[in-house]
Amino acid sequence: MTPAGQRPSVPSVPPVPSTPSVLFVCVHNAGRSQMAAAFLTHLAGERVQVRSAGSAPAGAVNPAVVRAMAETGIDISAEVPKVLTVESVQASDVVITMGCGDTCPVFPGTRYLDWELPDPAGQGVEAVRPIRDEIEKRVRGLIDEIAPGIAVRRAAS
Repeated sequence: MTPAGQRPSVPSVPPVPSTPSVLFVCVHNAGRSQMAAAFLTHLAGERVQVRSAGSAPAGAVNPAVVRAMAETGIDISAEVPKVLTVESVQASDVVITMGCGDTCPVFPGTRYLDWELPDPAGQGVEAVRPIRDEIEKRVRGLIDEIAPGIAVRRAAS
């Protein structure tokens, strides 16, 4: 019982993050996850925290991916593949996997999505363009889900 006139204490609920965080994961972090991270950063700006990583990172981002993204006005030439860490998964509200299989750790309370997309590894820019365009479409949908109401920037076409 609480004394008369006082409200009972209510357990505190963790606040909803004002800036959602997203981690994109693919095997080499050289193609799909780099494109997704670049689109989300470009379209949502600082309103979403963006990470990307790979379970077995390549030495460099796929040059055809760099060219395909440049066609949209997004320069990822300075990006480098990063290794997937438990900490990066734990620090993310949403983890989007793209062909990393069972190598991505799973933690309670984190939302996981799997985007099945062709791997651009070893492909030319012609083959990368439709993958890029599908990733942009999915990223725009993701923004509507995790940060509704934010004005999305337009990518150059």
